[in-house]
Amino acid sequence: MRSYGSKGLAKPWRIGSDMADNSAIEWTEATWNPVTGCHQVSPGCAHCYAKTFAERWRGVPGHPYEHGFDLQMWPHRLEQPLKWSRPRMIFVNSMSDLFHEGIPAAYIEQVFDVMGRAEHHTFQILTKRHERLAEIAPSLTWHPNIWIGVSIENRRFVHRADYLREIDAAVRFISAEPLLGPLDGLELTGIDWLIAGGESGAKHRPVRPEWLRDLRDRCIEEDVAYFFKQWGGHRPKSGGRELDGRTWNELPAAHVMVAA
Repeated sequence: MRSYGSKGLAKPWRIGSDMADNSAIEWTEATWNPVTGCHQVSPGCAHCYAKTFAERWRGVPGHPYEHGFDLQMWPHRLEQPLKWSRPRMIFVNSMSDLFHEGIPAAYIEQVFDVMGRAEHHTFQILTKRHERLAEIAPSLTWHPNIWIGVSIENRRFVHRADYLREIDAAVRFISAEPLLGPLDGLELTGIDWLIAGGESGAKHRPVRPEWLRDLRDRCIEEDVAYFFKQWGGHRPKSGGRELDGRTWNELPAAHVMVAA
């Protein structure tokens, strides 16, 4: 822990910036950020928690986010997962998007190489850049411990699932969070897992129960694991996680089989 300012006040500089165990994100266990920073590409990015956090530290000398949410690669973090011996589910780039146009394909290949070598972990990658994913995916080695997902926040972006279906990954998943509207036209064929949730923060856009129920019912009908993350609100946990009297914590069958 470093000191900050003339009074030597301790600051939690590693939060969200490096590799964190015991993640507060309900559907994973840890985070790993070999890249940080991103740019907004769709409505779901409008109130990005990662950008809000990073920009708090812009201009602080020596801080990992001294340059705010500008895109940065951190090669010295690449082999961090190899240092954790206990198996974990690890969310890759919780503070960025691995398929951002500014990240060289060679660097993405290095990330995949590490994930392949750290075969005792399960890696979860989530992107909004479906076209870049489709472009690079054939040159990558999709080890069984690598899951790939796309974010879909409203009906305008249900086509991201079509790109996802073409990826030869052990698990394909959709993050419908923040869910900003009904996902009419979403095809769940070839999808293993769907995460849904509302937006949090002072400017959050409320989620409607019927949008969540529709996704849940379609997942049940098509045998897709359903995970309801949160209702959202001014505080992330303020709305709770129950939908129609129960908590939905389903995981894809591939993970359940490995755990068994």
